[in-house]
Amino acid sequence: MTLDDTQTKAMTSAGLNLIAQALSIYDRDLRLAVCNRPFQTMFNLPDWLTIPGAPFEDTIRYLATSGEYGPIDDIEAYVADKVDIARAFEPHYMERTRANGRTISVEGSPLPQGGWVTVYTDITQAKRSETLLRARSEELSEKLVSHSEELAAANRKLAASNAALEEAKRELTEMEARTRLVTEMMPAHIAHVNAEGRYTYSNRRLSAIMPGRPADVVGMTLSAAVGIENFELIRPHLHAAFQGESPVFEFTEPHDSRRLRAAFTPDGQGGAYILSMDVTAETQARAALQQGRRREIAAQMTSGMAHDFSNLLTIILGMQSRLARMDLGTEAADLIAATRTAARRGGRLLNRIADMTGQRPPRPQATDMHDFLADLKLLASPSLPQAVDLTVLDHCPDRPVMLDPGLLQDALLNLILNARDACGTSGQITITAHAVGDIWLELSVTDTGAGFSPDALDKALHPFFTTKGDAGSGLGLPMVYDMVKMAGGAMEIGNWSGGAEVRLRLPLRLAPAAPGGLALLVEDSADLRSNYRTMLMDLGYAVIEAAAADEAQALLGDVGEIALILSDIKLEGTATGLDLGWAAKSAGVPLILMTSLPLDDPLHRAALTSGPVLRKPFTIQTLAGLLGHEAAA
Repeated sequence: MTLDDTQTKAMTSAGLNLIAQALSIYDRDLRLAVCNRPFQTMFNLPDWLTIPGAPFEDTIRYLATSGEYGPIDDIEAYVADKVDIARAFEPHYMERTRANGRTISVEGSPLPQGGWVTVYTDITQAKRSETLLRARSEELSEKLVSHSEELAAANRKLAASNAALEEAKRELTEMEARTRLVTEMMPAHIAHVNAEGRYTYSNRRLSAIMPGRPADVVGMTLSAAVGIENFELIRPHLHAAFQGESPVFEFTEPHDSRRLRAAFTPDGQGGAYILSMDVTAETQARAALQQGRRREIAAQMTSGMAHDFSNLLTIILGMQSRLARMDLGTEAADLIAATRTAARRGGRLLNRIADMTGQRPPRPQATDMHDFLADLKLLASPSLPQAVDLTVLDHCPDRPVMLDPGLLQDALLNLILNARDACGTSGQITITAHAVGDIWLELSVTDTGAGFSPDALDKALHPFFTTKGDAGSGLGLPMVYDMVKMAGGAMEIGNWSGGAEVRLRLPLRLAPAAPGGLALLVEDSADLRSNYRTMLMDLGYAVIEAAAADEAQALLGDVGEIALILSDIKLEGTATGLDLGWAAKSAGVPLILMTSLPLDDPLHRAALTSGPVLRKPFTIQTLAGLLGHEAAA
């Protein structure tokens, strides 16, 4: 049977109170964590200074005011000096004669998590004995004096050793502080849990990768720190680490669908070290790159066949035209008309395939989603039967977002027309749009039709699968899927209680704010820098410049708030404009890349997954449209 926390705390408190020495522990914020009863009685402290959370500053002020440290001219200056010394967390030992004539020793040691423990010992009697011994030393025999001298020499050697140990301890403390500072600056959560799953160390970055979770988690269980939903996803991997394995895995955080990667490493004592980070942007980029590669493969496979098929359709249509001019009778005329209709349908199908496998990349621009959705409703409503109602629930951010409005409009119109066909002559179509945390822009289209059949749920995203017979091409939903994946997003289809639902998730990238702030221009060509500087200034920005990514990162850290970064991809040195991405994201600064590299260049393709890319050369109107600003003609 194990003791609960209340029993353990009570037994610990009782044990500390039985110690003859006074003891206090203050945390990194200089607040009392624990003390024993001798600490209160030794310094005659009021109760409110002995409860957890009592400020160190208030305790020093009380002791100084009560005369503990003797006469003091400026008590507040004395208190401030003591607080500054305490914040340094230096190990120390000292002996002090109190105002009441008694002598105490004070020994303080820093703790690994910050803060320190101090032990106070009343050594008055020992000091009196030393004085008496010195007074009577003349009465001692020469041998005893010699022995005392030898003992004193040994004590001096011991003191020297202790000093060396204290110096080593100080250096170790400084090293621990530096290590703690480095880990707290890393964009990842680094921690350790013991065999019970309780945190013994954390770099206070859990809240950075899981917004809404606490930062100070030392002493908490992993399940309490990350929440039950997340812990259920983590539990099997944690148990594997406790068994000696080193699992590395990814999971989607349920709150706002962040993609997180975690690595557990066993510590050899039943616990585990934890390294976890937010890889949402990486996952979005990976999905977009994979879809781009699929498009390339599809284009390679279909381009030759499409060319030959197009030639065959041309021949068929030509022959049918010649047959139509012959007097072959009514029955033959019907067959000729049907053949020509089928050939034309094949031509339209070829165009759809070309759209899916073409090289047209997404062209993100600053888009006001409120205006976009209003225009979409206006555009789609005339194509719906009178008894089919279209409702738009707009909960989008008020600030413009970066996306390709043309591709998104085509995709949503496709879904609306599919929903219209499912509803028949009457029904309800609903478009819902909202942000999921600061990660995704989610748009869903629902209808009150019959919903997806099990077969359709399984095959709806397969090219050429259709439930509309000759009226459908089977490329509508695959084209929507292709658009979403090229943007680094995700698509889900399913049924709800009233019909079918298609949900699209696109990376939420807010457009740069209104002009008038400070822009960082990163370009290694002096002539081009001059041109782009003029464009930015005409749009209302003040401009600072850099020629290399390293120089730009230094400016990003040293200069005040920067509203926009406009950077070439290829720059001086080995770092590229892509390397600015993490620094810009960490600083919350929008980044727009520009390049003259061809579309098939790996750097260009990688840039397309992270945000807007301007093709050189470009005009001020193009730049203004991307930023959502009006440019002078």
